[in-house]
Amino acid sequence: MHRELLIGGVFFGGPCDGSIGKTQHYAPYDGRLVGTAAEAGWNEVNFALSSAHDAFPIWRRTPARERQGLLRRVAQALRDRHEELSQLLSLEIGKPIGQARGEVTRCALTFDLAADALSLPTGHVFPVDLDARGDGYRGEVRRVPRGPVLAIVPYNWPLNLAAHKIAPSLAVGNPVIVKAASMGTLSTLTLGRIIHECGAPDGVINVLNCPAALAQKAALDARVPVVSFTGSPAVGWRLKEMLPRKMVTLELGGDASAVVTPDADLDFAVSRLIPAAFGYAGQVCISVQHILVHESRMEEFRAKFVAAAEACPTGDPSQNATVCGPVIRDEDADRVMEWIAEAEAAGAKVLCGGSRTARVIEPTVLEDVPASVRLGCEEVFGPVVTLRAYSTSEEAAGRINASRFGIHAGVFTRDLAEAAWWSEALEVGGVVIGDAPNLRFDALPYGGVKESGFGREGILSAMAEMTEERTIITRMRS
Repeated sequence: MHRELLIGGVFFGGPCDGSIGKTQHYAPYDGRLVGTAAEAGWNEVNFALSSAHDAFPIWRRTPARERQGLLRRVAQALRDRHEELSQLLSLEIGKPIGQARGEVTRCALTFDLAADALSLPTGHVFPVDLDARGDGYRGEVRRVPRGPVLAIVPYNWPLNLAAHKIAPSLAVGNPVIVKAASMGTLSTLTLGRIIHECGAPDGVINVLNCPAALAQKAALDARVPVVSFTGSPAVGWRLKEMLPRKMVTLELGGDASAVVTPDADLDFAVSRLIPAAFGYAGQVCISVQHILVHESRMEEFRAKFVAAAEACPTGDPSQNATVCGPVIRDEDADRVMEWIAEAEAAGAKVLCGGSRTARVIEPTVLEDVPASVRLGCEEVFGPVVTLRAYSTSEEAAGRINASRFGIHAGVFTRDLAEAAWWSEALEVGGVVIGDAPNLRFDALPYGGVKESGFGREGILSAMAEMTEERTIITRMRS
């Protein structure tokens, strides 16, 4: 497979084009060559910026029905090519095939949700005649598109997290320049080709594979008023500091916690926490990293959870049963193993797992991990979870709130009063009551607090951040 760059409605860097460099992409699980991709230099990046800038005046005035029609066609094309795209995801980034199929399904839904949003009422009329000077006037507020969006996409969701930037941008009238991740590149470039084939006007969708330094240069360019970034906190916050006058949305890392209260259904909690902790080898920003269990239920929960972790299907991502596949790179596997060893040396007990074959790390459970070691206070982004008993709700909430991260937390309780208490007590962007914190619905606002991010995604939230308010005052009569 080879994928070209999409710039201004033209594909650049075909397999025989020696003027544009190529990158090679290998399967994380078995190392086979998946394909190659054209790699942009500054000339191509600059052309993409110009193409989006030139397309903006036309696209912003394109009737909503035409923008909606494009989004609907993309959603249908994704459904028509569902299995092809799922297989590519599984091969290219090692995502277990069942989870890959789920991503493609959600990606199609995301485009449909953006299309749906265009049918909702927009704008507000205010009664300005409460002020005597307002007699004969009408006050109205509309939202107008900000301009081209630079969308920087992560490797772990190269379709749906790209869609969460592309679909709302196209819906409101903003062209997009997508910077694909260095891994997951083929999937994101394929999505761009699909959008083009569905009739996107030239320059409205541009998809690049380029070095990070060029993406940073693009972010600084005056032709880009909006930057939507999903990735590491270190890179994201540096971008935010560099771009004080631009709209910047950051979706960054997390170390999500789950709480198991005294009244929780333990069998259900275990059934949800196993895939939440180990699905896709924990390479999800809201994967469960810490589980706090009330001391009265700890012994029973520990036995059930460890047994389930040991039985978690692990290995080949092409197999339907697999939950925990490989981590993406050797250096990531090395890091995860180092963190496990560091925690164990500091007194933590490894209850199961802790071994590695190539890039596949067994689902690993540790108990009583000190907060001072990296596994206790940083994002592991691997198939590792910590267990700790707590005695009071205030103690557990304090442990969660002490984290410098905060995207989602989950609380397993069947008590409505408890649910209400936890929803107020936790300092996170989203609280999931009765389920694991990796649960996300694409129509809802999504994002983090503290070092986990700035701004919100989710279709309506993203559309609001990619537009700005404009006040219209109209004199109705003389």
